[in-house]
This record gives sequence, structure tokens and C-alpha cells, in this order.
Amino acid sequence: MPSISSTYHRPGFLHGRVARACASALAALAASLLGALGAHASTLIVEGAGSGHGVGMSQDGALGYAQHGASAAEILAHYYSGTTLGQAPAHSIVRVLVGSTVVRVPLERYVRGVVAAEMPAGWPLAALEAQAIASRTYALTAHAGGARFDVYSDTRSQVYRGVAAETASTNAAVKDTAGQIVLYAGRPAATYFFASSGGMTENIEDSFLGSSAEPWLRGVADPYEGRSSAWRVSLSFHSATARLRGVLKGNFRGIEVLTRGASPRIVSAEVLGTRGASAISGPQLAGALGLSSTWAYFSVKSAGALRREPDLSGRPPGVLTPPAPAVPPAAPAAISSAQGGAQAPGGPPATSAATGGAVAE
Repeated sequence: MPSISSTYHRPGFLHGRVARACASALAALAASLLGALGAHASTLIVEGAGSGHGVGMSQDGALGYAQHGASAAEILAHYYSGTTLGQAPAHSIVRVLVGSTVVRVPLERYVRGVVAAEMPAGWPLAALEAQAIASRTYALTAHAGGARFDVYSDTRSQVYRGVAAETASTNAAVKDTAGQIVLYAGRPAATYFFASSGGMTENIEDSFLGSSAEPWLRGVADPYEGRSSAWRVSLSFHSATARLRGVLKGNFRGIEVLTRGASPRIVSAEVLGTRGASAISGPQLAGALGLSSTWAYFSVKSAGALRREPDLSGRPPGVLTPPAPAVPPAAPAAISSAQGGAQAPGGPPATSAATGGAVAE
């Protein structure tokens, strides 16, 4: 058996398998170095709209409707399709987890402590009233803690700050709508809400992935939002690689969107790495990259040139530009007697996401 030394000096050996192996290794090294250099030189550009999960009532949109003369009932009928208004059971109690303690709070007192924390007190009364009804209904339909409690006191449910948060205008909105809740087919409906839609809300199953479709939580046009809620984020490839660690294979190369929901929000995508592609959901992608919402489109800027990333969803940017309506939405049916069983921009620093009851998974 020849020694290692004699093997490397056999005539013609370096021109055969070793030569090819060396050439292959050098090529791989060069590609890796070029990829690393490209990663540092390239920038991921993300252009999107809205803030929050996109399901239910947009607080910015409610503001727009109120400024254009819509009532609270009309606002709620728009965002929660096919719903009416009814009355909450008398003497309802909400079990709120504050820190590690469960506090039992009468429903109306609880809502007073929520509305001022979730919406700016200076907004039109109709918007505050819509928030009061949505928050009251959410408190009755949430089961965040199972048998132990109903809601968290933070953005995992809706922000509750107690008496300290109350203001004259938000208390007036709660009083004017005392006991009113949103019903679908005679039953209290889960009334999710969030900060800003970007121009259209989303179907619940396309935002809270794995959820069942609900007829009152369908994507609807949000005509008083749009360009005002647009945003743009730039990330170096190095930063994107770090943020996507655990999902990414190799170094970051780009993002390919596969499917979008009723709005342009991303449902599924692939993260492209130097070692292959990895599947990722829209909410996971937005969370990893620190985006305000899953309504996002991707481009890569390299050597001064901007290249749109592949998108198989068939939903190009800019396809949704609903005009502002000339009149408010139609009002729902009269209040029935049926019994039931993510901070808006510009408001106080009550919540960072205004999730209105759920954090998208």
C-alpha cells in the first residue's frame, strides 16, 4: 500500500481526480466568497402597508369613516360583515389577568379602561363608540385563559389600564353604547381589531393561519386608508441572514412569495438561501423581519439596480386602490334583544400592536 507521500507524487495524479476535486473546491470557495460579498453589498427592500394582523376592524379606517359622517353602527356593519347589534347579559363580569393576578371587573367598568388605552381620546365620538362596542364584545367572546381568566390586560388580548386610563370622551362613548355588542346570527361575534389595514382587511383564515373561516371576518375594502399607511424597510443581506436564522439554509439570497390572502397579505413564502429554499408563513416572515404587517412586497437592490423578487401569488403591487365612497356604509338592522353568552397610530403609548384579541401565529 503506497504511503500518503508517494500517493500525492504518483505521475499524473494531480491531473486526474485530485485536480478535479481541487478545481471543484476552489470553485465552491469562490462562489461562497462572492455570495458573502454580494450579501454584504445587497439590500433587501420591503414595501408594504398597514399595521397589525388585518382581521376585523381597522382603527384608522374607523377614524376615516367617522370623519366622513358614519355612525358607530355603520362602522361596525362594514368591518364585521352581516352582523347586527344586541345587548350583553346583565351584570356581566370580565376576568382580567393583570400581572399574575386575576381581577374580576364589571363589564362596563372594564370597557372604560380599555377604550382610552386602545384609541386616542380626541378621535370622533363615532369611532370611540365603535371601539367601545367592539371591545365589549371581544371581552365576552375571548377565552384566553380557559377556565381561569377571560382576557390578558395587554396586547395579547386588548389593553386594559383601569381607572387611570379613563377620559371624559372615552367614558361618554362607553356610556352612549352601554351594553351594546356585535351579534352574528343572534350570537356574540369575535370582534378582532387592529391599527391600520393599508386599504383592505383580511379573511381570518389567511391571517390567523389554521383558524376556521368566519362569515363576519372577511376581507373588505377600507377606502379611507391606503397610501397614508404605506411603509418601506431596508435590510442588508447580512441583517436578513441574522434575523432568519433557524429558517434560512445558508446565507440569505432572497424571498419568493407563494400565496396571498384576500388582501395582498402574505400567506406563504419561501426564504431563498445559498443552500436551498425554506418554507415560511407570512406571519412568521413578518415577525422575523420586524415588519408592521404581512402586506409586503420584496425587491433586492444590488450595484445600484433594483430587482423585484419572484412572486407567484398573481397579486402585483398597487392592484388595490379602492376609491373613497361618497356616502357612509349602510346601517345594520335595529338593535335586537338577543342575549349573548394593536394601538391606533397617534394615540397614547398603550399598545404596540393593537391585536384586538389575538397575535397572528
